[in-house]
Amino acid sequence: MGAVKQTGALKQARPALRPTLRTVRELVAAGLAAPDAAAALDAVERQYATAIPPAFLDLIERPDDPIGLQVVPDAAELTTAPHERSDPIADDALSPVPGIVHRYADRALLKPLLVCPLYCRFCFRREHVGPDGGVLDDAALERALDWLRAHPAIREVILTGGDPLMLSPRRLGAMVRALGEMAHVTTIRIHTRVPVAAPERLTEALADAMETDRAMWLVVHANHAREFTPAARAALRRVQARAIPVLGQSVLLRGVNDSVPALEGLLRAMVEARVKPYYLHQLDPAPGTARFHVPIAEGRRLLAGLRGRVTGLAWPTYTLDIPGGHGKVPLGPDYLEADGLEADGLEAGGLEAGGPEPGGRRVVVRDPAGGAHKLAAESAANLALGARGR
Repeated sequence: MGAVKQTGALKQARPALRPTLRTVRELVAAGLAAPDAAAALDAVERQYATAIPPAFLDLIERPDDPIGLQVVPDAAELTTAPHERSDPIADDALSPVPGIVHRYADRALLKPLLVCPLYCRFCFRREHVGPDGGVLDDAALERALDWLRAHPAIREVILTGGDPLMLSPRRLGAMVRALGEMAHVTTIRIHTRVPVAAPERLTEALADAMETDRAMWLVVHANHAREFTPAARAALRRVQARAIPVLGQSVLLRGVNDSVPALEGLLRAMVEARVKPYYLHQLDPAPGTARFHVPIAEGRRLLAGLRGRVTGLAWPTYTLDIPGGHGKVPLGPDYLEADGLEADGLEAGGLEAGGPEPGGRRVVVRDPAGGAHKLAAESAANLALGARGR
């Protein structure tokens, strides 16, 4: 692929391109792709949708920067690695009726549409989402809602897609009201990219549509600190003003946030925008996404590097959605080492400075700087005392 010259042409092209960029020709005109790359990108376009809305376009300094990498197509997307699969977390296999995914006993996904404000090049639903993904029609939506009504074990419904905030206020409000009328549904979650990708869409009317007497949570997907622009923060404030808490989720991505400073900046930006970091996802193995892969061991080291650098408010759960639909598990770094591990410079901590008591074991904990400290032995005597206190 030919190089894109970094001149003022990119920003000069933008004022005339305020509509969302969707075609290779528009990408070339905006300076996001080299003309000699058009043929290769045409093949990508035929398989995967492209959309770069104005608010996101304005953040791109070059096609391979942390913002551009997320949304600018690349010929590498047509190469599928052996471990990649079209439905990496088995959404299709776990869908009892169109629009519903049921993976956990007490919650279900409701996917009312497969349209997004932008199309991430690493998306695990990239085989399904796109401008032609459409919206569940009234009959299909009612069947999905009927399924939820018939399953009283479902306590939480997660609106996802696609992006639920691409719906009109009228349609979103109707869904929220329908869920609120189900006595067993106590919690509603909305997962979205809109506040950072197209903040102008999150109007007062759309925020009003989220009003409910159920526990409503908004989860915003952002991967880099620069996504939290003044417009994005203002959009989030419209939701927060209605006493709706906002969580943040991100994907660990090569070239986007795969360094301690980049992750620190992202997490700090979330907290400063009153967004509680929730999940840092290990990349799902969707087709053509290998260029974004960060090994789990490296991800764990990155998280360990943040311990002590950022407030606990900014600490996400590093998680893997096990391929095949087996659910999420935490991957976070471990700080406990048990069973009498010896270490140089071991300091006495907790209640015991000596070795483990008979019948017990010594527990060693590592501090954020890597120092090792002994804790009180988890001895049979201590455990017996605890049992008598219950």
